[in-house]
Amino acid sequence: MSANDDLPWIPPLLEFLRDAVRRDVPVIGHCLGGQLMSRAFGGEVRVNPVREIGWGEVRVADNGVARDWLGDLQSFQTFQWHGDTFSIPPGATRVLEGEHCANQAFAIGRHLGMQCHVEMTPELVRTWLSTGQKEIVEHGKSPAVQPPAEIEKDLDTRLERLHEIADRIYDRWTANLSRGS
Repeated sequence: MSANDDLPWIPPLLEFLRDAVRRDVPVIGHCLGGQLMSRAFGGEVRVNPVREIGWGEVRVADNGVARDWLGDLQSFQTFQWHGDTFSIPPGATRVLEGEHCANQAFAIGRHLGMQCHVEMTPELVRTWLSTGQKEIVEHGKSPAVQPPAEIEKDLDTRLERLHEIADRIYDRWTANLSRGS
């Protein structure tokens, strides 16, 4: 699915996101959600030069906004499953970047849009591997697509580390929920 698909629910969702920003209600989006946020806020969604499926490193951008979200963390391994990417919308700041997909996350005020997946569980990974086998085979020559065995290697340890990052992001985001406008 793409944020550019001609689906009847996309225009109302884009307006919903814009309205949340106008009202200063914190919004967070993962992958398609981050792409929709970019579009809603004036960015563009396009096909990424390579498909990303599996584990990959993202770097924390060197700016105050990124440090506000992630502290002194410089990089981490995250889960990826996407073929599209977003541009950083006007007024937003890049928070995460990657080798195969430059824009991995952006923040605009109290709102965070991510291309990567920090929310993964063992069940989600295994379900996506099961339902996405055809996509992995079709894009297996991409330098950023891993075979299922590599994706599942040390899965619990990788997810434990990822959940530490996710907790940091979600703690920061939920603090925004209780902060007055």
